[in-house]
Amino acid sequence: MTGETDIDIILHALSPTLLDDSYVFCTVSDGVYGDYITTQPIASFQEAEGLTLVITQDRADAHGLAYEGLFRCISLQIHSSLEAIGLTALISAKLAAAGISANMIAGYYHDHVFVPQSRATDALDILNNNNTL
Repeated sequence: MTGETDIDIILHALSPTLLDDSYVFCTVSDGVYGDYITTQPIASFQEAEGLTLVITQDRADAHGLAYEGLFRCISLQIHSSLEAIGLTALISAKLAAAGISANMIAGYYHDHVFVPQSRATDALDILNNNNTL
């Protein structure tokens, strides 16, 4: 099943859901993809500076990994295409206008927005109000 590409349809069917956990972004300078699998990352990315892990705060604490900031994940339930144009720009611009940083990660089926924990409900309210996007 291919994802939706029409931005108007996507915006009206976002169905944002705030996940329960607090997430952190950690970096391991000598890490490579596949390392730290026991942390059960929901995302990882290999950069020249090291391995970035997106994991729950609890798992980072349990493994002694350092992090800065706590984030909540808002999962957009619409199956948007990886080729959809403008979704990331529209969402990040709207959240930025409210002073909320947005770190977006695209999965195959859904997009996920990581926002500062202290602003998570504000961000969710904005994304639920389709008239503002």
